[in-house]
Amino acid sequence: MQRTTTEPRATPSGGGQTRPSRTFRALQHRNFRLFFYGQLVSLIGTWMQSVAQQWLVYRITDSPTKLGLVAAAGSLPVLLLSLWAGVLIDRLPKHKVILATQIAAMLLAFMLAGLVAFGVVQFWHVLVLATLLGAINAIDMPARQAFTPEMVGKDDLPNAIALNSSVFNAARVVGPAVAGLLVAAVGEATAFGINGVSYLAVIAGLLLMRLPPYQDTATHRAPMLELIEGLRYVVHDPLKRVLIGALVIHSIFGTLHITLMPVFAKNVFVVEGWSFLHSGEARLGLLMASNGLGALIGAMLIAGVGERVPPGWRITTGLLVYPLSFILFSFAPSFWLALPLLAVGGWSMITLLATTNTLLQTTTPDELRGRVMSLYTMTLVGLMPFGHLLAGFLADRFGSAPLAVRMAQLVVLATAIAVFVLAPHVRRAR
Repeated sequence: MQRTTTEPRATPSGGGQTRPSRTFRALQHRNFRLFFYGQLVSLIGTWMQSVAQQWLVYRITDSPTKLGLVAAAGSLPVLLLSLWAGVLIDRLPKHKVILATQIAAMLLAFMLAGLVAFGVVQFWHVLVLATLLGAINAIDMPARQAFTPEMVGKDDLPNAIALNSSVFNAARVVGPAVAGLLVAAVGEATAFGINGVSYLAVIAGLLLMRLPPYQDTATHRAPMLELIEGLRYVVHDPLKRVLIGALVIHSIFGTLHITLMPVFAKNVFVVEGWSFLHSGEARLGLLMASNGLGALIGAMLIAGVGERVPPGWRITTGLLVYPLSFILFSFAPSFWLALPLLAVGGWSMITLLATTNTLLQTTTPDELRGRVMSLYTMTLVGLMPFGHLLAGFLADRFGSAPLAVRMAQLVVLATAIAVFVLAPHVRRAR
């Protein structure tokens, strides 16, 4: 295991200790600062590519089912590989693992940009590249989660997780909005190229970190035994068992709107009188940005004042408000009413996920953190292929994207009610 790489708190020249802003206190750690600002740039590019790729697939296929297939291809490797990735992450220096995954993802972005720029891109190209990126993410996501405590220590871990969420969702605000306008103006290739360049920011941040020599303290038992040990730990913990179980339902039934957002942008919400919103690409960017803005607000609230509200109540609120907001979204009669509903959905989502992430990390032993966070990644992202495929199937079967979202979110709402009634220990979690 890599030793913690936290730095002492900054002190003023007069010798007394400064009191950093409560909202941004994790940024006093130099390594985390480098990671934070690198991620801010890189994730804007990532969200630009996400929106541009959705639009590219829908443009060349005009098929909700194929939208679901590409989304599933990006998530399926996480389902298949992330648990094994957790064993790997607990054995290797996480810093080097993340550096390797970021370089690999950058190369894939440039490949997609080239295919589109030269006019030779086909659906199967996007499908293959999405699958390869999913395999990279199966390692990268739990590695980044498990690396955070090594940058800031446990005292500032909740704040660091909230700030990481704020970066992710600030990028969700900027990236989709810029991508929508950029794709409408010059096409998808530019968005993919900008994403490739944006990886250089996080790669530079990783290379500039000051890290102690890596010390391998892993037991190196058979990988299968280590994997089983991680699973047994979660199954035998009542709180973690319920949290992971709720995330399973959330991932399968609670994310259909993501896959179907191009359908909402193109066919459901048509805007009159605003010339820049006449294109579906621009509407898609604003819909995604609104969802990201709500999540950003939620992340900043958690970073600033969230610790005043017990984690159990934050999780319960997120579980209940999330499906309600998207059920209302599916009934929205206009584009302008859909935007605030998406913002509320984003706020509730990040309240649920950031708090769950914090509870899992702060209550898990260091030697098991990689495996526990890989299970979190698998349930959160790896099970999404089923939701993506379900989204395409229901939208094609019933001819209605709003109906597909509505039906799935009713399952999520029923699960939230069941947790509230049958698992009161979740509300009491601290």
